[in-house]
Amino acid sequence: MTHTWYHIDRQSSLLIRTIHLKSVLQWLSSPSTPLLKVWTLTMDTLNPQVKAVEYAVRGPIVTKAGDIERGLQQGQKHPFTEVIKANIGDSHAMGQKPITFLRQVVALCSFPELLNSSSFPEDAKQRARRILQGCGGQSLGSYSASQGVDCIRQDVAVYIEQRDKGVPADWDNIYLTTGASDGIVSILKMLVSGQGRSRSGVMIPIPQYPLYSAAISELEAVQINYYLDEDNCWALDINELHRAYQAAKEHCHPRVICIINPGNPTGQVQSRKCIEDVLHFAYEENLFVMSDEVYQDNVYSPDLQFHSFKKVLYEMGPEYFNTVELASFHSTSKGYSGECGFRGGYMEVLNLDLEVKAQLVKLLSVRLCPPVSGQAAMDVIVNPPLPHEPSYLQFHKEKSAVLGALAEKAQVTEQTLNTVPGIKCNPVQGAMYAFPRIFIPPRAVEEAKSLGMSPDMMYCLRLLEETGICLVPGSGFGQREGTYHFRMTILPTTEKLKVLLEKLRDFHIKFLKEYASLEEPKR
Repeated sequence: MTHTWYHIDRQSSLLIRTIHLKSVLQWLSSPSTPLLKVWTLTMDTLNPQVKAVEYAVRGPIVTKAGDIERGLQQGQKHPFTEVIKANIGDSHAMGQKPITFLRQVVALCSFPELLNSSSFPEDAKQRARRILQGCGGQSLGSYSASQGVDCIRQDVAVYIEQRDKGVPADWDNIYLTTGASDGIVSILKMLVSGQGRSRSGVMIPIPQYPLYSAAISELEAVQINYYLDEDNCWALDINELHRAYQAAKEHCHPRVICIINPGNPTGQVQSRKCIEDVLHFAYEENLFVMSDEVYQDNVYSPDLQFHSFKKVLYEMGPEYFNTVELASFHSTSKGYSGECGFRGGYMEVLNLDLEVKAQLVKLLSVRLCPPVSGQAAMDVIVNPPLPHEPSYLQFHKEKSAVLGALAEKAQVTEQTLNTVPGIKCNPVQGAMYAFPRIFIPPRAVEEAKSLGMSPDMMYCLRLLEETGICLVPGSGFGQREGTYHFRMTILPTTEKLKVLLEKLRDFHIKFLKEYASLEEPKR
């Protein structure tokens, strides 16, 4: 009796032998025979939605940067001595010092024996005691409720009321999250349903933060692009919202609109009028509104200010405030604290159907709870030292220094980039990034196409290999056809940022000369 025996080689996945069953049994009984394995999870069996996910902020450029960095450490020669990573908004990795008061409170919560130490101020101890009293066993190591520690949710509600000049906030609408990303994905999960033309459509700004497109791909929702107005400092255009909505209705059911304010990667701060237009549009079209407000403390232009979507909605009157479904998100990772690693965040969800609210709590309970240390860090951000407390002066000094330095670097980045032929940068009004438009000569565009990559990907790859500067190509965020950009953070120290900008300027001029064209660089 002859059987076909499949022995799949892990490297090549090729069928390599067909033998008699008796021989197979003898071979298997040998002590030296390795266990045969047909791999269950292969690229053919992998969830196709996972393959569809792309996240440019940690994409191939960043992988290449890591390889170069390791090579430098091992003595490999490059035309530079270090990799400058300006690809991601990771403040502490770029040299920013932690806010002392925040670290004191988290340290006290993590190691309560320190409450007896005279090295810690009393206002930090008071906050730590209150947080610990809200934890099971008075320990940061216990699970919290799925929505988060109650007293921290209450502090978030008080913070929102103060920020919005008295607009009421109910702590029962506050959910603590693992960074803002966890909340955003959770809300999107709730909103995606239907099949075919009834499948949920999600309106997102272009350029966008790749979390949104990645989550939409993973959830098999329909991505609806609306383009920000680059010629008007990346403002939202209500006519563009209507265009995108009407076009999408032909193939899906638009159910949600996402806004990032201040903008990532575009650095704009939306006006109150712009926000009101969006909320009126959402009201008219019965759209759920998701407002990503993690950069609310990062506003640098002196003539601009942050307006929360909730406050504007309230000021539009009860007809809007009591009916528009709105989820707003905040995080420990940005602002002045830059505590990315704690993965702290919250969302406030308004006008949610009571039965749906119970389903949201159920969904959140699957991941048990957000990191409790991150919840404690979030509490410090919403409940900082008050003017009469001992830590206030140092806290205020540190916070002001961080935001002041960022404002200075935003201006330096914009001004320097706009001196480079073929680069045009809008004002960096807020957030932590510049998203300049770059002119790429036609010959370079053709070369990139022949290599199977986008022109700005080739540009950023060349920049990395020749200067050690790691940026993210604009194609990873989305951009209008025929335009090219890159995103860079303004987080490196002032000295290192100036070095980065000088190297970038020299590279860009050299790049233009290499692919010289009769066409004038577009400014």
